Amino acid sequence: MVETLPQVTIGEDERLDLENLATGAFHPVRGFMTREETLSVAQEMRLPAGEVWTIPILLQLQEPPRVGKGDQVVLVHRAKPVALLQVEDAYELDLKTLSRQVFGTESEAHPGVKKLLAKGPYALGGRVEVWAWRPRSAQLEKTPEETRAFFREKGWSRVVAFQTRNAPHRAHEYLIRLGLELADGVLVHPILGAKKEDDFPTEVIVKAYQALIEGFLPRERVALFGLATPMRYAGPREAVFHALVRKNFGATHFLVGRDHAGVGNFYDPYAAHRIFDQLPPLGIEIVRVGAVFHCPICGGIASERTCPDHHRERRTPISMTKVRYLLREGKTPPAELVRPELIPILQEGV
Repeated sequence: MVETLPQVTIGEDERLDLENLATGAFHPVRGFMTREETLSVAQEMRLPAGEVWTIPILLQLQEPPRVGKGDQVVLVHRAKPVALLQVEDAYELDLKTLSRQVFGTESEAHPGVKKLLAKGPYALGGRVEVWAWRPRSAQLEKTPEETRAFFREKGWSRVVAFQTRNAPHRAHEYLIRLGLELADGVLVHPILGAKKEDDFPTEVIVKAYQALIEGFLPRERVALFGLATPMRYAGPREAVFHALVRKNFGATHFLVGRDHAGVGNFYDPYAAHRIFDQLPPLGIEIVRVGAVFHCPICGGIASERTCPDHHRERRTPISMTKVRYLLREGKTPPAELVRPELIPILQEGV
């Protein structure tokens, strides 16, 4: 019977999404979104039943689907059937409007907008049943259930989650250490899915965090697991999405830094802080952290809330964009930006 069902070929992003839907990582979302769900999330930052959710989880198509509500569709990835979709809706999207609502822009210079527009204006919504799971590292990729069990075994009742799409620089380390002061343990949870072209490769990011944890942090209080989802670069909306997902993984606190999930100059640096004021309690405590920099007068890494406004022109802003630029120029980033011990690893990714 399966052989007679219509098939839809999906990409890597959708493969990751359907697995996150199946494991509960995207709870309370349970399937690729219907039109009603998509519009509700885009316009109200809520699912139709009222739960907060900020990023549409879509199965987009280039051509009008030849199936409708009540049909079953086999989802195929790299010529292999991987899941069954119970179609609840087949619809067309206004991608320009959706881009403005979710990303705050319709400019294709924004990587999230560019990807959304490229995937096509049609969509299928419905629950999914995964038939074939991706091979995954048992050490690095854990489901929400496995991660929560890990925390219980460790006796961690307060867990701070640290989201990252980048290799660690000094500001990242500052945030992790802040998390260690607040909680029993820190979940370092880097994005394992697709990122923009000039970001570091995933394997370099993971290797650099492993080196940081092994050499410079209390390894028994830091868990390094990965989140297999693509970056959306949706700024404040993605900050909320990241927080909700980490709650599903068992975190009690979530760090939100300056320009969280931002890209270029598309978002106000503190929009990702303010968005949480517009929402009801999410069941996870948001730890807002301002800009982090090196201050020679303070004598080390400081933030806007810990440095007493010393000479601003003497501060060294900490930016992975600057680190990548220096590495590509064949220059060594100063120790104020990144630990010297991590530089050989980072050089592998430029």
